[in-house]
Amino acid sequence: MYSGIVAMALVAMFAVVLLHVLHRVTSVAARPVTVLPARSGWLPEEHALSRFHARWYLASIVFLAFDVEMLFMYPWAVVVMEKGISAVVEMFLFLGALLVAVAWAWREGAFRWA
Repeated sequence: MYSGIVAMALVAMFAVVLLHVLHRVTSVAARPVTVLPARSGWLPEEHALSRFHARWYLASIVFLAFDVEMLFMYPWAVVVMEKGISAVVEMFLFLGALLVAVAWAWREGAFRWA
C-alpha cells in the first residue's frame, strides 16, 4: 500500500548519501582558510563582518519595494476579474504605499551611485 512512498524515501536517502560522499571526495580539505569559495577563491580583503556603506541599505529597500510589488501583482492579475473594483482599489493603495517607500529612498539618495 505504501510501497511508492517507501521507494521514494529510499531514493531520497540514497541521493543524500551519494551527494554527501561526492562532496567529501571532491572537497578541498587542506588549508580551508586560504581556499575560500567566495570571490572565486581569492583571499578576502576585509573581514566578513565589515560594515557596508549606508547607500546599500537604501538600494536594498528599493529592491524589496519592487520585489514585493511583483510578488503581489502576479496573483492579483489572476483574480482581479473575479473580485471587481475592490481589488483594483486595494492594488492602487498597495502601490501607493510602495511609491512612498521609493520616494523616501530617492530622497535619501538611493539612486545616486557616484
